[in-house]
Amino acid sequence: MLDIILSPQLFFAAAVLGSLYALIGLGLNLVYGTMRLLNIAHGDIVMLGAFSAFWWFTLTGFSPLLALPVIAALGAMIGLCLYILLFRRQLAQGLDPVVIEARSLLLFFGVSVVIQNVTALLFTATPRAYRHLDEVFRIGDLAMTGSRIAALACSVVLLIAMLVFLKKTLFGIEVRALIQHREAARIVGINVEKVQIVAISMGFGVTAVAGALLSMTELITPFMGFRFTIASFVVIILGGLGNIKGGIMAGFLLGLLEIYAVTIFSAEARSILIYGCFVLAIVLRPQGLLGIGKKA
Repeated sequence: MLDIILSPQLFFAAAVLGSLYALIGLGLNLVYGTMRLLNIAHGDIVMLGAFSAFWWFTLTGFSPLLALPVIAALGAMIGLCLYILLFRRQLAQGLDPVVIEARSLLLFFGVSVVIQNVTALLFTATPRAYRHLDEVFRIGDLAMTGSRIAALACSVVLLIAMLVFLKKTLFGIEVRALIQHREAARIVGINVEKVQIVAISMGFGVTAVAGALLSMTELITPFMGFRFTIASFVVIILGGLGNIKGGIMAGFLLGLLEIYAVTIFSAEARSILIYGCFVLAIVLRPQGLLGIGKKA
């Protein structure tokens, strides 16, 4: 058992999965933190990013890493369109956050069903995969494929860039202010509408990029998104709703728990763990790991 716990191979796998969970959770946190929108179609944006990377590589033969800016822009456009068509008017009315959450839950449920079935209609439900950067690099007992190294590196760089943006730029400070207290942000002169547009665009963009990186390591299907929707909610609940740093920490923690649980027990333990963490987090630690619910 100690050999399993100290295995560098498992730790590397957990780091890769955790970085992707952290990136996916970051996208959801930006949307929920600034607008209180419960996006249960979040995992479907992951799926669209994965399919975009797959078709880019299949049709052009070029690395999907080269397409990340395009995929991010595609995700941002989807988020912006949904915001304009479904949520802008409701948010402008100043409705109670509970009402906004309830309505967004229903609306995003419909969006999720549409995305999944349209994708299945266009591309069938057959699982797909591609081989890219599959060279194996070894450091002692640790074997790493190039695709997993690239996924980890890109995720970590993007997470750091997002943290720097939120901490060091004026617009990032405005995003954090909106997350912490919506009305106070409006009173001090922050353009709430502009921040919301950027936040949902960035949230959907980084989520689509996470899907593209994920496509290099896993099979993709039109119905793969639900797992990542649940995982992203676990991440932001564990980290604290609206807490960006806490969510990143929780993403790596969930990746660690999942990899070790699957290795020690079985593949079926994955679902038990994710749903179990979801329930326990709500019941035992609703304020998040850091004990603060809305700290960016």
